[in-house]
Amino acid sequence: MSRSEYIKARKKAQKTYRAHLFKGTYPYLQALDDMVSFAEIISEVDLGLIEIPLDAVVGTKTAGRKQAFAGNFMPLLDDNSEFARKWAALYDAHIEEGIRDPIKAVEYMNHFYVVEGNKRVSVLKYVDAVSIQANVTRMIPRRNDSLENKIYFEFLDFYQATAINYLNFSQEGCYTRLLTALGKTLDSAWTDDEKMNLHSSYIHFLEVYEEKGGRKLSLTAGDAFLTYMEIYGYKGMVEKSHRELQEEISAIWKDFEIYPSKRSVELVMAPENKTEEKALRTRILSLTPGLLKIAFVHDRSPEESSWTYGHELGRHYLEDTLSEKVSTSFYITNGDPEEGSQVIQKAIDDGNTIVFTTSPKLLNASVKAALKYPSIRILNCSLNSCFGHLRTYYGRMYEAKYLTGILAGILSPDPFIGYVADYPIYGSTASINAFALGVKTVNPNARVCLEWTCVRDNRFQEHFAARHISHVSGQDLLTPYRGSRQFGLYDIRGEQITNVAMPVCHWGKFYERIVTSILYGTWNKGVTQNSKKSINYFWGLSSGMVDVICSKRVPAPTEHFLEQIKQDISSGRFHPFSCEIRSQDGTLWNEKDTIMPAGQIGSMDWLLDNVEGAFPPISSMTEEARRIVKLQGVGKYQEQSEQA
Repeated sequence: MSRSEYIKARKKAQKTYRAHLFKGTYPYLQALDDMVSFAEIISEVDLGLIEIPLDAVVGTKTAGRKQAFAGNFMPLLDDNSEFARKWAALYDAHIEEGIRDPIKAVEYMNHFYVVEGNKRVSVLKYVDAVSIQANVTRMIPRRNDSLENKIYFEFLDFYQATAINYLNFSQEGCYTRLLTALGKTLDSAWTDDEKMNLHSSYIHFLEVYEEKGGRKLSLTAGDAFLTYMEIYGYKGMVEKSHRELQEEISAIWKDFEIYPSKRSVELVMAPENKTEEKALRTRILSLTPGLLKIAFVHDRSPEESSWTYGHELGRHYLEDTLSEKVSTSFYITNGDPEEGSQVIQKAIDDGNTIVFTTSPKLLNASVKAALKYPSIRILNCSLNSCFGHLRTYYGRMYEAKYLTGILAGILSPDPFIGYVADYPIYGSTASINAFALGVKTVNPNARVCLEWTCVRDNRFQEHFAARHISHVSGQDLLTPYRGSRQFGLYDIRGEQITNVAMPVCHWGKFYERIVTSILYGTWNKGVTQNSKKSINYFWGLSSGMVDVICSKRVPAPTEHFLEQIKQDISSGRFHPFSCEIRSQDGTLWNEKDTIMPAGQIGSMDWLLDNVEGAFPPISSMTEEARRIVKLQGVGKYQEQSEQA
């Protein structure tokens, strides 16, 4: 029996050997001594007796036995040789009682090279074993600028914190991202149960991934495992059935195929032509039978969140305008990510076929639901979300902020103007910079003083008073349940705050047009099947979704001037970000007479040169803010949030 197994193993070796020859690559095992002769080794560390993954055992330490094996560690020597008899005897021993003697190996760049025990490795690889015990010496190279070297030193930090060695990645930053997905940091303590559960989850994932053909893809199994966890989450993974994993992995297989690329964002800047829309509305009323059930899922109630209140106004507008064809309902998650998935599931179970999730905090829960229910149309309100599995939407509020910036620059008698921002997320930075650019357009010497509500113990009112600031740009909208007038552009002089102007995001206009396209069947117009692109609706003044409302305190000539600029932006004759633009550090981000691309505006992670203030450190933020920036934080916030 054992001889027949050797013959089978040898056939595997010959197949791999021929494949390498056909490709013009080396057909035998790698010899570490040949490799490190070109590298500078700065130290060696005795790791002692540890469990090592057989997938990471890729060669021998010396050249002595390397030609006895093909590159997959299967035996090449004749089946009548003494080598074959020893291999077969070792196979019998493994079947009867298991291979217990550890091998001796060297680890270099998170791969293992056998010093003693090549045949043990060969037999265990043949029977698809996962790991083997080994006495390991680690050889550490000198740091350099190569990608492989940088990833390896990230691994060393990860290994020191976790003693986990079976996860390999092909991109920088993945070990930190993995810790974040697990709810850990490099300083976190690990229990034996936590390590065992992670390993079990990985093996569970690997079984399905390789069954589907994962070894044929260019990414590592670690890359695929991390991609999966960042979409579906880690919690409960070890309890998932084989079938559940099959369905989930199949749903995101395209993400593995295009890795490390992400699905590009296709920004839809304006709705369909209004003339066409009127014709559609007429035909919808006669062609579409029954009521379309639509759910709105909010992370907080409209009583406590002005953001939710704005979307609720949009929901009511949708019901009023399409009352004969739609039925809407709303659900609240209370800000809990786990509850988000449950609430979306409840909305689907209730028969809703369109689900609008109105917060970036619900993005991951929305993606999971969209993958599970591809026939349900799920849209999340966020910007720069590279998921092709669902569509996202956001307003070009920076256009309205530019107009209120102009107004502040005209009306303020002081050299400083206040700006209160909520979170440093995509879209928010563009609004800050657009406001500052509007101020600069009419008052080149004025400075915009930036403060954040997301930091603990914020004292922006004190800071503004110390600067003798008269005008402040605050939240765009407050709920009617709060008596504060600190919204829009307001004047804080005197005993009572007076409102000057208010940027408006009319979500109802967006909801009406999207639902109309679904009712008439033009939802997929211009979208190719299996597209790698993520559709992001990014509408502005021209759509009617974004606007600015001025109070009677704005002088008539000033309001007329503002209206002219608004018309120019709406018609496309003028673009706010079409001048020379520099950030605080002097970097030139846009040339004069050049329109900055919409994608670049939406992904801004820098502040204009007339802004005083900075992005707050994540350590200073509230817990809610931390959760938001982990999902949608601009630029370096993703890395910063992972390290916090």
